[in-house]
Amino acid sequence: MSEWIAALPMYDWPECRRDTDAQWQGWRDALRRRGVDAPQALTRTGDLQALWRSPNLLLAQTCWGPMEAGLAGHVRVVGQPDYSAYEGGEGAYYSSVIVMRKDVAGPDMAAPEDGRARLSPDLMRGKRLAYNEALSRSGFLALIQDLKEAGEAVDLFAEKLETGGHRASLEAVRDGRADVCAVDCRSWAMAQRFEPGVDGLRVVGWTARRLGLPYITSRRASDSVVKAIQHAVRTNRGCGCFRA
Repeated sequence: MSEWIAALPMYDWPECRRDTDAQWQGWRDALRRRGVDAPQALTRTGDLQALWRSPNLLLAQTCWGPMEAGLAGHVRVVGQPDYSAYEGGEGAYYSSVIVMRKDVAGPDMAAPEDGRARLSPDLMRGKRLAYNEALSRSGFLALIQDLKEAGEAVDLFAEKLETGGHRASLEAVRDGRADVCAVDCRSWAMAQRFEPGVDGLRVVGWTARRLGLPYITSRRASDSVVKAIQHAVRTNRGCGCFRA
């Protein structure tokens, strides 16, 4: 049995798990052809912080929020996925949609071509914010930073509700337990396919475009393992924008 572990948790919704597993199988087989004893299956249990810090981590995806909060000292970044297929994404960079219910007047806002933030602080003032977690760049930190640059602070919101996930934040807004949330553009595209009731939501703004979720490996991974990972991911079920 391989000592390595791998996880792709960030977009692993139940409706997508067959595709996630197929993606991993292609990467696993490519790694094995280059002499890396990649695990047979993805790990889907346990605490993410512990998993990301495991010395046996071969490959996972994380967020820049945890990276900037100390995770970067435990891992090596091996690449970035390409978000160009999603509105609000361009290459390795992505934006978050800012979503409210459609009982707020006005049409949906398209993603800005220049990648700059498009915010309406007055629309959010006094509203209840749902967010996945405080270390999430796409669900919390990006929105707070863009508001700060617009001269506003987090106390703009009347309440804050931590939900544990982007999908749960959308559900909270949809169900009336919150009024607004920020969700990265890929999660928003997935929600439009799979989450009932999101047609009752609308996009009222966008965060600025930022570097997307990095792929990481343990610091114990050798340079040859890193190169094998980069080759496997580039050449199997294509995700570009990779860097050593």
